Order: sequence, then structure tokens, then C-alpha cells
Amino acid sequence: MAGIKSLAKDTAIYGLSSIVGRFLNWCLVPLYTQMFPSSEYGVVTYVYSIVALALIILTYGMETGFFRFANHERYKDPTEVYSTSLISLAVSSTAFVAIVLSLIGPVTSAMHCEGHESYVVMMALTVAIDAFCCLPFSYLRFRKRPMRFASLRLVGIGLNIGFNLFFILICPWLWEQAPGWISWFYDPDFGIGYIFLANLISSAAGLLLLLPELRGFRYRFNPALWREMIAYSAPLLVLGLAGIMNQTLYSILFPLLYPDKAEAMSQLGIYGANLKIAIVMVMFIQAFRFAYEPFIFAKAKDRGEDRMQSYRDAMKYFVIFAMVIFLAVMFYMDILRHFIASSYFSGLKVVPIVMIAELFFGIFFNLSLWYKLTDKTVWGMWFSLLGLAITIALNVLLVPRIGYMGCAWASFGCYGTMMLVSYLVGRVKYPIGYDVPKLLFYFVSAIVLWFFAELIAFGHRPWLNMIIRTPLLIGYVLMAMRIERICVSDLIPRRRR
Repeated sequence: MAGIKSLAKDTAIYGLSSIVGRFLNWCLVPLYTQMFPSSEYGVVTYVYSIVALALIILTYGMETGFFRFANHERYKDPTEVYSTSLISLAVSSTAFVAIVLSLIGPVTSAMHCEGHESYVVMMALTVAIDAFCCLPFSYLRFRKRPMRFASLRLVGIGLNIGFNLFFILICPWLWEQAPGWISWFYDPDFGIGYIFLANLISSAAGLLLLLPELRGFRYRFNPALWREMIAYSAPLLVLGLAGIMNQTLYSILFPLLYPDKAEAMSQLGIYGANLKIAIVMVMFIQAFRFAYEPFIFAKAKDRGEDRMQSYRDAMKYFVIFAMVIFLAVMFYMDILRHFIASSYFSGLKVVPIVMIAELFFGIFFNLSLWYKLTDKTVWGMWFSLLGLAITIALNVLLVPRIGYMGCAWASFGCYGTMMLVSYLVGRVKYPIGYDVPKLLFYFVSAIVLWFFAELIAFGHRPWLNMIIRTPLLIGYVLMAMRIERICVSDLIPRRRR
């Protein structure tokens, strides 16, 4: 149980930076949806989808590879693994920027940014910096320094938000009041470009803040180690690539599949804005992932039933907390929906589907431990490629018929299939003995509570809905605590004497 408490503590700390940071970024959505039409916000959604894809390619599974080999019995010095990984990422990130700059015209056209080459240049630099920085952040996780990890993440996010507010709110006001003050750097026609500029500035600042993690050791590049890491990480690259395409491919395919081409970007903007409401589940999964990878590789050194029980407990508590988050978002939707403009409310129906899809992905990530620990990462590649095939097929089939709802159901089908297939294969290859009936009980109970709350909802009285739904949410939490025999005192950290 001590291992699970440590995992929970680290998840909470990583979650603080993730949840607070994502929440603050979330608060930018009303700003974007009020200041820019849905067609322009659709371009932002599209560009960031490409960025997410590029980031996976440029990290090529090195984060997980670092954890695997830094804990490997054949490599006693983790800094050798770290420096080899850093040099590899530095070279590949620099090469990426050079390639984009040499092909700036075709790349700009492909990203629907005609006439705005600067957008592409800024995002290429941002992606290259973020890809390189993933290793110093992983090193902080390896060294069990979640507080520094969280503080650096929050500083970067704070800078991003601050510059967004400066460029999008303050500068337009100054332009009307005293244009001479800012005319030397501000162009009111730059529009959504300031979103990308704010991101670039915050990423560059983050790199500077990580300089202490880039010093204090001798840089060594071990070719043999690097080849082993690439062999281990290559399937994870395909896994990550397919995984991020499962998350973002909708934005690439949607303009091609939606019948009304003139309306496609507007509909994409509505879907992208409503995904921000479902981001709470993504934040939890990301926080869990930050803590879980160091946890499973460290636990792999243990022997006996305690190790397997730790894996089972991690899955169980993950599902419980995820369903609490699902209920909280759905029960308080009357409040949360106001984080986007009312003109985007038509897309709220995608939120529960996407949240459950993200839950399936989180369970899939839990299940991934068996092929990571046995160095059979190729299985993760096959699972993700299967999910990608389902994503493409369902988008092609559904988007022309039901619009962005087809994107939501494609995510649901993709992650649900990946979760199920990974469980069935893992049960044979690396049996852990998850308590599936109990996991299903927590999942189904939450879904039933949500349906019940919807049945008794008062349409024009949100305050009455919240009065009714809050006891339901508390009841679910108390039920889980009773079943798992968790006392309130167990949740309070004890002081050391």
C-alpha cells in the first residue's frame, strides 16, 4: 500500500501542475471564442493538431526509453543514458527546424496557413524546443523531484497565458488609446498569430529555466546504448504516433470529409472548443502518466505478489478517480459550459462521449505496463495501429453523415477497442489478475448515476440541478471509500516525528 500512496502523492503533485495549468489554459478558450470567429479558431485547432503529431515524432519514444534504460541493470550510470538521449534529441530537433525552413512554402500551404509563413516558423521552433525539453522533465521525474517539475510547468503555462492576455486583450486596447507605444512590435492584423507567438515565448523561457538540469554531468554519447534505446523506443514512436493521430486526426480529416467545405472550419472550431470541457479527464490521465511510468519501472525490481497487487491497486484507484471526474464534469455542466461562448453550445453533446473515450485510453495506458516491462513494445505499436485504422474508418464513415459527432464516436470506438485487445493479449502474455467485475461495477455505477441525474434534470433551473446532483456525487465517493475500506484519516498525510 505504501507504493500506491507514493504513486497517489506524485500523481497529486504532477496533477496540480497539470490541472491548474490546463485550467488556466482552459480559461483562454472563452477569450479565443469571443475574440476570433469559429473559422479562425478552427485554424488554431488544426495547427495544434499538427503540432501534437510533430511532437510525438520528434520525441520518438525517448521518454519511456530513458526510464527503461536508466533503471536497467546493465547501465549503472543514469547520466550516461540521459546525456545520450539529450544529444539525440538535440540533433533531431535542430534537423527538424532546418527541414521546415527549407520547405516553408509547401508546409505553410499544407497547414492551411497561406500567407502566414510566420505561423509555421513559430510553431516549428516551439515544437523543437518542447521535444528537447521533454528529457529534462523526464529526468526530474526520474530523480523524484515532482515539486520542481510542477513549478517549472506552472511558470511556463503562466507565461503563455500572460502573453496571450497581453497580445490579445491589452495590445488592442493600447492600439486604440496610444498606438505609438506599441506600433514598433504590434500588428493588429496578425490576429491568431499572437497565440502561436505567446506559445513560442513561453517554451523558450522554459528551456532557460531547465538549464540546471542540463549541467552538472559529463556529456557522453554511447552509440551502442543509443541503438538499444532506438530499438526499444521505435515501436513506442509508432504507438505514440498512432495514439496522437487517434486524438488529432479528426482535425486533419474533417475539412476533407465534411460535405459543406465552407462550413468545415467553423464546425471544427465548435468541436475543438467543446473538447476543452472534456480536457479535465485528459489532465488526470496526464498527471497519472507522469507518476506511473517511474512507478512501474521502479516496482519491476521487486519480486513476489506485492508487485502485482500494486499494479492491480493502481488500476482500481485510477478507474475510481476517473469516474469521479466524469461525474463532476457532467453534473456541473451548467456551470462549465460557460467557459465557451454560447454560439459553441451546440457541440456540448460530444463531451460525455469524449470523456469516456479518454477513460478507455487511460485504462489502455495502465495495461501497457506488461509490454513495456517485458521489452515487447512492438505489441503497443500493433494496438495503436489497430486503433488508428478504426479511427480512420469511423471518421470516413460517420463524419459525412453526422458531422463532428462522428469524430467523437470514432475516438470512443478506437480507444475502446485498444483497451479491450490490450487486456485480452496481456492476460495471456503477462497475467496480472485485475478485478474486472469490481472495475465494471465502478464504471457502470457512475454511468447509471449520470443517466439518473439527466432524467430528473430541471432544464431552466441549474441551481436546482446542482442541489440534487451534489449528494449523488458525494454518495458515489462514499460508496467507493466504504467498499475499499478507506477512512478519511487515511487520506490525511501524517506528520513525521
